[in-house]
Amino acid sequence: MDVTGHAAIVTGAASGLGAATARALAAAGAKVALLDLNAEDAGTLADELGGVAIGCDVASAESAEEAIEAARAAHGPARILVSCAGIAPPKKIVGRDGPQPLDTFARVININLIGTFNVMRLAAADMVGLDALDTGERGVIINTSSIAAFEGQIGQAAYAASKGGVASMTLPAARELAKSGVRVLAIAPGIFGTPMLFGLPEDVQKSLGEGVPFPSRLGDPAEYAKLALHMIDNVMLNGEVVRLDGALRMQPI
Repeated sequence: MDVTGHAAIVTGAASGLGAATARALAAAGAKVALLDLNAEDAGTLADELGGVAIGCDVASAESAEEAIEAARAAHGPARILVSCAGIAPPKKIVGRDGPQPLDTFARVININLIGTFNVMRLAAADMVGLDALDTGERGVIINTSSIAAFEGQIGQAAYAASKGGVASMTLPAARELAKSGVRVLAIAPGIFGTPMLFGLPEDVQKSLGEGVPFPSRLGDPAEYAKLALHMIDNVMLNGEVVRLDGALRMQPI
């Protein structure tokens, strides 16, 4: 799909992977709605890109419904959705203070997995009603998994479970929506230079980057965005989870 002139929605768009993807889509000619809980930062970027910023809690049915409706009112029904909203708080199953609070685990699942599904279901409902393009497509959905889905580290049980869920629902979603010409894909990033990592000491960031076989550095969010745009463009890509990790395989710790 050529993104030019089409409406696109990006969640988690105020920073990191989402911000880079919003930039890339806008530069390619898409009309971008930037959804984020941080509406202020999303608004600053939206002003720069000529898009629209919409406050959204992806884990809330009501908030997401209102956000999709606002995006539709601004740009029309979206043909493109890239979901980047997520959190990654480390927490052992059993720590010094005892078992992990269930609310901690549930919060990660609610935002990363249920939130991803929540926005996908709403965007897909709009996409299936659109006219087909010359390629037969009506829309493209790209969700964000993680290499933690496959090699989750100690302290990542909740995060790995949430991202494993995103990876696992990619194929059944693609199969279900195929009859409507809506493609569903997921990107599983490795270690990227995002706000999640920038909070770590610089020497730790450097060490993490050096652990990547090649290139031996943190991933650039622009590289995630570049893959997302290729997925949108390449009609044959469907139902796939693509690792973007420089050949990194995570160790237990």
